[in-house]
Amino acid sequence: MLHFFPVIDATLNALSAMLLVCGYYFIRQRNIPAHKACMVAAFATSVIFLVCYLTYHYYHGVTRFPGHGPIRNFYLTLLASHTILAVVIVPLILTTLYRAWRLKFEAHRRIAVWTLPLWIYVSVTGVVVYWMLYHLKFS
Repeated sequence: MLHFFPVIDATLNALSAMLLVCGYYFIRQRNIPAHKACMVAAFATSVIFLVCYLTYHYYHGVTRFPGHGPIRNFYLTLLASHTILAVVIVPLILTTLYRAWRLKFEAHRRIAVWTLPLWIYVSVTGVVVYWMLYHLKFS
C-alpha cells in the first residue's frame, strides 16, 4: 500500500494549489465566504498531505533521484528551494490563518501577500518533484 503515497501526496499538493488560486480569485471578487472555504480547504489538504508525506517517509525512507548531469542539478536546486520554503511556509500559514480567525484582516492581508505565493510555489514544486522522481524517464 505504501506505493500509493507519492501519487496521493502529489494529488494533495495539486489540489492545494488549485484551492489557493481559487481562494485568491474569490477574495479579488470580494466573495469572502468562498475565499474562506477555499483557504480552509487548502489548509486541510496541506495538513493531510503532511501526514501522508511523513507516514510514507517514516516507513519508506529516502527516494534517490536517478538522473545525472544537468537534470540532477536542476532537480536538487528545485528540491532545495521546495524543502526550505516548505519549512518557512508553515509558520506563515499558521500566522495568516490565525489573523483571519481573530478578525485582524489588515494584519492578515499584510502577511497573506507573502504567504500565498510561497504556499503556491511549495504546492506546485511538490508536484514537479514527484513528477521528476517517478515519471521522468532516464536511459
